[in-house]
Amino acid sequence: MAIEISDLVKVYGKVTALQGVSISIPEGDFFGLLGPNGAGKTTLIRILTTLIRPKIGVVPQAMTSDLDLTARETMDIYARFYGMRRDERVERSEELLTMVGLKDRQDDLVATYSGGMRRRLEIARGLVHKPSVLILDEPTIGLDPQSRHVVWELLEKFRGADKLTILLTTHYMEEAETLCDHVAIIDYGRIAALDTVEGLKRQIPRKDVVELTISGCDAQRAVDWIKTNPSVTSCAVKDDTLIISAENGANAIPGFVDGLKGIGADVVKVILKQQTLEDVFIHFTGRPIRDEEAKKVSFLLGAGVPRKWGR
Repeated sequence: MAIEISDLVKVYGKVTALQGVSISIPEGDFFGLLGPNGAGKTTLIRILTTLIRPKIGVVPQAMTSDLDLTARETMDIYARFYGMRRDERVERSEELLTMVGLKDRQDDLVATYSGGMRRRLEIARGLVHKPSVLILDEPTIGLDPQSRHVVWELLEKFRGADKLTILLTTHYMEEAETLCDHVAIIDYGRIAALDTVEGLKRQIPRKDVVELTISGCDAQRAVDWIKTNPSVTSCAVKDDTLIISAENGANAIPGFVDGLKGIGADVVKVILKQQTLEDVFIHFTGRPIRDEEAKKVSFLLGAGVPRKWGR
């Protein structure tokens, strides 16, 4: 295992931030940690980044790249922290800055970078010493959708190149669903659920919803036929649309269409609404994660912010 956490407890005064958290993360896994504000995610990350002995890379929630340095200088300083030789530093820095698309801007001050560029630099910085584990605390917080997708692509690229184990905390369900092999949902300092994304979806009772708009057949007759299908748990009708709750709706649709055709109904429109990670999160925590919660951190927070920028 790359990371092994067993019955971890953390108490701040009268507040228990972590209540017996246990997680095992295999080598090479992309592991997501989901939870609302105050659930214990950042507490767990802080403990991991200060107590674990093996080499790790860290990308914190706030932007910490020094605005008074260039990208090349940033990479070189962090490489020196890990005792890398000069030739190693130069080669690794050039390789990473090329991969994150910053080589042409490597001699520009970080102060001239956009938020997405700074985040790409900080990911490169966290990987300069070739760590076996990379910890990312809400790495795309506040980024625009295009920049967020660029970061996702970079993480997938680095993971494939270096066989990294990645631990990610995020507020974005799409991010976890796109990137992660396994996901843990943490709430009130406890692990509420842990599995693959598909495994988590199978744990909740709600099925896929299939909406079929039909013509040429009495709707009630169509409902009665649909209910004979063993994968169907319920079927209702609204106007000319059948609203079906079914196991594995995507696989069931061809059978629905063929069967309805057999009783004289033409299917003119099909909509599949599959379960999402948001559905899973609501099931285990009783509330949704809202994107506006992820806007609480300014990119100007962190090391290297000149006083004229607000520090």
